[in-house]
Amino acid sequence: MPVPRKIIFYKQYFMEFYVAQSNEVRRKINQVLKLVETQEHIPEKFFRSIETTDGLFEIRVEVTSNIYRIFCCFDKGNMVVLFHGFQKKSQKTPADQIERAERLMEEYFKEKEMQQ
Repeated sequence: MPVPRKIIFYKQYFMEFYVAQSNEVRRKINQVLKLVETQEHIPEKFFRSIETTDGLFEIRVEVTSNIYRIFCCFDKGNMVVLFHGFQKKSQKTPADQIERAERLMEEYFKEKEMQQ
């Protein structure tokens, strides 16, 4: 059975976030990314659309009482492009984090268009 999705990283943003995390957090991120790759229907607990944006999603990771978010989008239908992540410290996702993810998504698609 083929994997429904492929995950790629846009530049170094996600990896910078990832390597800064503890082993426990990285292990949980890996588990959630595997769900995103392999599950046809990803539970909203782990993956959801950012309603105020066009095409931006967040991958949701929870470790003990800490909450982490990884922004991403779809490309070519089944490819998930990871942008950056952060540790969430309040109920609401900070606007500056969403704005950063929107800028990175726009940059990604502009660069892709220029390569074609």
